[in-house]
Amino acid sequence: MLHVKPLENKDYELIEAAEKVIEKNYRYGRHHIGAAVRTTSGNVYAAVHLEANVGRIAVCGEAMAIGKSISEGDHEFETAVAVAHPHPHENIEKCWVVAPCGMCRELISDYGKDTDVIISYNGELVKCNIMQLLPEKYGSELE
Repeated sequence: MLHVKPLENKDYELIEAAEKVIEKNYRYGRHHIGAAVRTTSGNVYAAVHLEANVGRIAVCGEAMAIGKSISEGDHEFETAVAVAHPHPHENIEKCWVVAPCGMCRELISDYGKDTDVIISYNGELVKCNIMQLLPEKYGSELE
């Protein structure tokens, strides 16, 4: 069972940043996930995922947002979120929050074990620490 926290206004703003970036840049077969990270300084960085013809070289939105933040010199993460944009053939009108994939769970935890992630849990949006989604994390004994 996860220990979850309710969302704050700034968390809804983070979701909105992820929605805005994918709504602006959605391209069928190229970009359908938007992600945003908020740093401990309060800055928000949003990005889209990069789809590839060879699936294993695709880059997730969370990785893009983290990379964008780090490229700007902002290295301490507070919260992350990803949203999916509906495809034209889906009978869905708006984006929805998606949990980070396994690789993103590893990446987020590598760059900030205290980072929260926003997920849908038991039918509601909540946030939890990334380490709850990655029990027995692989890592160096030096960490």
